[in-house]
Amino acid sequence: MNRTGFKFQGLEIWTEAVEMGDLLFDMADALEQKKLSRFAEQMRGAGMSISNNIAEGPGSSSTPEFRQFLNIARRSTFETANILVILKRRKLMDEGTLDNYLERLDKIYRKITDFQISLGSAASKAGEEVS
Repeated sequence: MNRTGFKFQGLEIWTEAVEMGDLLFDMADALEQKKLSRFAEQMRGAGMSISNNIAEGPGSSSTPEFRQFLNIARRSTFETANILVILKRRKLMDEGTLDNYLERLDKIYRKITDFQISLGSAASKAGEEVS
């Protein structure tokens, strides 16, 4: 199997979620240097949940199941945003970084939502099967 054989690898939302995850991992590494392991683990988990659930979706056996994985990914954008706001309140990140990250998360959230809607439209035309 070649490296691009999984359906999720062709999804723009997955690529953007992985890129965001890279930024969050870097932030988590910095948090660990400050002896804030719990914050670091929460950041990694929430950030990975976005891309992980997007990746799991295409492996679903039905469109509603795929949409549920996308819903979990959407909710993880909110969890991640909350962690970032708390870090800013604790003076562990600056306002500019927070704004940049929240903007990126909002963009991912909106794209996931649009994709969910498109799946619903496609499913009603194709009888609920995921190809």
